[in-house]
Amino acid sequence: MTRVPDAAPPGAGPPDDTLMHDAPTDGGGAGDGQLDSAEAALVRTAAELAAGARGPAAGWDRNGALPDSVRKDMAAAGLLGADLPRRYGGADLGPAALGEVAAHLGGVCSALRGLLTVQGMVAAALARWGTREQRADWLPRLASGELTAGFAATEQAAGSALGAVETRIDDTGDGADIEVSGRKKWITFGAVADVFLVLGKSRGKPAAVLVEADRTGVRREPVTGQLGMRAARIAHVTFDAVRVPRRHLVAPPGLGLSHVAATALDHGRFTVAWGCVGMAEACVADAATHAATRTQGGVPLADHQLVRSLLARCAVDTAGARELARRAAEFRAPGLGRGVTETIVAKYAAAAAAASVSRDTVQILGSAGCERDSRPGRHFRDAKVMEIIEGAQHVSELHIADRLLRQFGAPAAATGTRYSGEPA
Repeated sequence: MTRVPDAAPPGAGPPDDTLMHDAPTDGGGAGDGQLDSAEAALVRTAAELAAGARGPAAGWDRNGALPDSVRKDMAAAGLLGADLPRRYGGADLGPAALGEVAAHLGGVCSALRGLLTVQGMVAAALARWGTREQRADWLPRLASGELTAGFAATEQAAGSALGAVETRIDDTGDGADIEVSGRKKWITFGAVADVFLVLGKSRGKPAAVLVEADRTGVRREPVTGQLGMRAARIAHVTFDAVRVPRRHLVAPPGLGLSHVAATALDHGRFTVAWGCVGMAEACVADAATHAATRTQGGVPLADHQLVRSLLARCAVDTAGARELARRAAEFRAPGLGRGVTETIVAKYAAAAAAASVSRDTVQILGSAGCERDSRPGRHFRDAKVMEIIEGAQHVSELHIADRLLRQFGAPAAATGTRYSGEPA
């Protein structure tokens, strides 16, 4: 198990004279990348939890399930909904600290980071667009871990293009209830979620609604053996004429995608970006450790120039991803709705870094990287998923190019690319 000095980087080596990044320090504000003492303490808590998960994580992946006890440990540590205001049970964590938490968790297990992500996505959407009653009812239970949330958006014909969802949110005629019908796919923690934030359409307009998992008509189909995120309790979920109170609608119909889902996806991209930073940093540590200690034919592996070239590229790509994630945190610090494009850029770069660095680490480790419980091998599989979820790489490129062209004077009609879930 890797020793974690204070809030050291995931899979860290020495805490000083490190190429990768400096450990978070006390003092300063979240806007300048520094953490206050309470934030630094919570980051250390996340680092300690991640260090304890380093050994068991491979077994969770192999068995296809993050244990319920670990979800309870996350809640007890105050890591679920940590960026929520204290009045709702959160820790009022700033973006910089939230990012470091995601990096520590992601460096050890993508399912751990996935729990942080999905709980935060639903909480962020409710915090911004829920009614006063919805916030008071749901947010404390999400922050405490009493409830595990699922974000039910994607469908067979609606992945990156969420405007194509076919799930129906219909009036029942009695004025008190609405009815939800549709099938959602690839729902992180969908197999164990207590409540779903469901994206659908009401009278043709995008709408979002909260649906408890124990309501009649909710059926789950656990997914196993998928490429990555194997411990994240992923499921396909069917809603068969599920009746819920009308007060479960989050924001009026018409705002379900452009406002509610957009907020959830933006929050998700941010923690996924930082989780990818953690994955890449862990792989760099594994690759450098192996190269420094492995001999082949009496020659240290590190003495081969091609190996050093791979290590250098991995280190630079990872450091660049961290700086873009840190930049996104700075842009997000002023408040809700800020730093959307910077977050897309960070997630794009960090996912690419996690994918390339994990690939090269497996190459450096050789057969050791291909072993069943290899951490770089697990990150290699998970990193491909990171290039797809919360905005696929090519869709992100369209958004980034669109914003660039607008900046340099291209007419709106010449760009015209809408990012799925982009705020209006």
